[in-house]
Amino acid sequence: MRDQIVLITGAANGIGRASAQAFSAKGARVVVTDIDEAGARSVAAEIGAGALAYRLDVTDRQSIESAFTAAAAAIGPISIVHANAGVSNMKRAVDLSEDDWDFNFNINAKGVFLTNQTAVRHFQKNNIAGAIVNTASLAAKVGAPFLAHYSASKFAVLGWTQALAREVAPQGIRVNAVCPGFVQTLMQERELAWEAELTRSTPAAVRQSYIDQTPLGRIETPEDVADVVVFLASDAARFMTGQGINVTGGVYMT
Repeated sequence: MRDQIVLITGAANGIGRASAQAFSAKGARVVVTDIDEAGARSVAAEIGAGALAYRLDVTDRQSIESAFTAAAAAIGPISIVHANAGVSNMKRAVDLSEDDWDFNFNINAKGVFLTNQTAVRHFQKNNIAGAIVNTASLAAKVGAPFLAHYSASKFAVLGWTQALAREVAPQGIRVNAVCPGFVQTLMQERELAWEAELTRSTPAAVRQSYIDQTPLGRIETPEDVADVVVFLASDAARFMTGQGINVTGGVYMT
């Protein structure tokens, strides 16, 4: 990762924060971005090593392009992008509103589209055989109860990842995705409460059900995912593109 410049979206906490730390630990210069600018700056300060931080709204093309332009002017062209920003909310499918659907698709799917498109244009402009890693989900492989709209948005991420990978492979640009399982993040904390309410259970019981579904027998950590992100972006994965790599502890094995 020496001499690599990595831009990460949704990096103020969770998987994005762990990814920023993992890339930096391998010697990359990291650009931490998030709609929560204060959170992004906090992570950049934690990392040190010349890390930069910018506010970035993945639903706003101009916001994304501005972050790429500012980072490139400050430290050089970006060579790796981890499109990680994502959201969720939980309801029964019959109770979903259009706003619920749009909220998930605007950030999870449109956000990946805009971030990836900006990255590819940046790579092409600077003649860089760059790497993109998108954060999909276990829910991109198996439809998740109470997360039908979220699952649909993450299935879209995988379809986009595969199609884009085929288009840009002749230029040496690789596009892959990670599919995490039950990851201990702020998002999961909210989901535990939502699912407990929907199933008339408790957050502790729901969390135990996640562990029970995981053959490796524990809740996944953001670091478990981040290490795979770094691998996919590295030369060790130089002949991998268009893949959706399961990082689920065995919950899903196909």
